[in-house]
Amino acid sequence: MNTPWVQTVVEHAAISVAAMGGVLAARGKRIDLFGVVVLALATSFGGGTVRDVLVGDLPVAWLRVPDFLINGTVTALLTFAIVRLWALPRRALLVADAFALALFTVIGTAKGHLLGLSAPVCVLLGVITGVAGGIVRDVLLGEVPLVFQPQIHLYATAALAGASVFMALKCAGIRGVAVTGAGIGVVLLLRLLGIRWKISLPIFEAGRN
Repeated sequence: MNTPWVQTVVEHAAISVAAMGGVLAARGKRIDLFGVVVLALATSFGGGTVRDVLVGDLPVAWLRVPDFLINGTVTALLTFAIVRLWALPRRALLVADAFALALFTVIGTAKGHLLGLSAPVCVLLGVITGVAGGIVRDVLLGEVPLVFQPQIHLYATAALAGASVFMALKCAGIRGVAVTGAGIGVVLLLRLLGIRWKISLPIFEAGRN
């Protein structure tokens, strides 16, 4: 990330939209308020926790910065109240998830770059940070994680592309907010286009004799 304020804004935005996605995913599952908040926080912090454990950056980020926990909790409570009053379309979950994916992917990639890791490892950390929170959420709900569902419409693929663009620009010596914006934009554009036009990678099937 470029400057402390940019990093702070991106991190808090990522936590907020991920918490929203966690609450929306709980809709119709007959989960009480406490369970919904837990689900929202797992979605918000799952990817970052896995990333920090992998790189040995302990305690993990949300334990060191109380504002992250407060943000995720307050967002979950507000979203819970709003959803009880207004029925939001299922597409709202997909859009919230797309924004969380884009933001967390760039956060994870940038952290790898800050730690001086190689470009491929930075890209991998970005993808892990982007998708792991959603995996934790779906597992807690007893569902097949979104990233493993057929016809997923460019989920991890979008994260991989955005992280690769971010690192390519960094390796080319480009600095500034534009690099962060480019990485986020690529993930978001590919994911939303994938949802809109139902673009998917080929599904693995056994060959026929």
